[in-house]
Amino acid sequence: MRHLTFIVGTGRSGSTLLSRILNLHPGILSLNELFASLQEPDRALPAEPVTGDAFWRILSDVNPVFDALIRAGVPLPEFLRPRPAAPALCLMALPHLTNEPDSVLDDLAREITRWPRRPAPAHYRAFFDLLSARFGRGDAVVERSGYSLHWIPRLRAAFPTARFVHLYRNGPDCALSMSRHVGYRVISLLRDPPADLTVPFDPAAAVARDLPVTRFGALWSELITEGVAHLDAVPPGLRTTMAYEDLLAAPDRELSRLAAFAGATSHASWLTAAGSLLDPTRQGASRHLAPDALAHLRASCAPGTRALARAR
Repeated sequence: MRHLTFIVGTGRSGSTLLSRILNLHPGILSLNELFASLQEPDRALPAEPVTGDAFWRILSDVNPVFDALIRAGVPLPEFLRPRPAAPALCLMALPHLTNEPDSVLDDLAREITRWPRRPAPAHYRAFFDLLSARFGRGDAVVERSGYSLHWIPRLRAAFPTARFVHLYRNGPDCALSMSRHVGYRVISLLRDPPADLTVPFDPAAAVARDLPVTRFGALWSELITEGVAHLDAVPPGLRTTMAYEDLLAAPDRELSRLAAFAGATSHASWLTAAGSLLDPTRQGASRHLAPDALAHLRASCAPGTRALARAR
């Protein structure tokens, strides 16, 4: 059985770029935002066995939060095909693999809806095999989703032999990026709703609302602290870490290490192609803040920074 690896993190840490790099590898099936595209873990990974038809609905039903963002005119920049009522697989996962996601979706539906009742993890393994065969990626499967640290316990339970890579970024830089991203503005408001938040929630209002960057430093710290605790439960041989800054500074070393960990072989041509996508200047943005603002942001990120330091 080919290796299965999950790249997890807070998001806004170079993970979308990493999916693009992995997709250049001829032996790796790069699953871009697969689990992020689906609804919450309880629905995506049901405890009871399901039929092929029910599993297909898990993969293809519309994600209501993402659909609301699209209809409000504030789609996530990660959406590769932002259309109202788009099947979950057609927002980010399939367009990452093919220029004809609708055709592939139809083929998958014909196959998967005929599958027998079985546990959800068995369905996912068969689904990964189906995609690997279709796209000729036979060495390894790597799923990468942003905002995915809270998925770790359910993924561990469903795939006990899977490997985990924690991709992380300097806290203030990551928090500043979150503060400018519609998805994280929505996440921040939903996790810690202010008293004047309207119901039903208006995604467009989240973009316009004045939110202090320290709010996102606190969010980053909360996600990191929670994620590190989840990763502590993963056996050491099944987990590793990667810093976004290390990826930019030493891409050949870090990508070769990642490929080996995922069960694939590095190729010079792949490393060269990957290097062309990396921009070493895309770091340190928080240092351009005013000194007082930077000091407050660093203070809000301090709990997460300490958690990362303890985990190394």
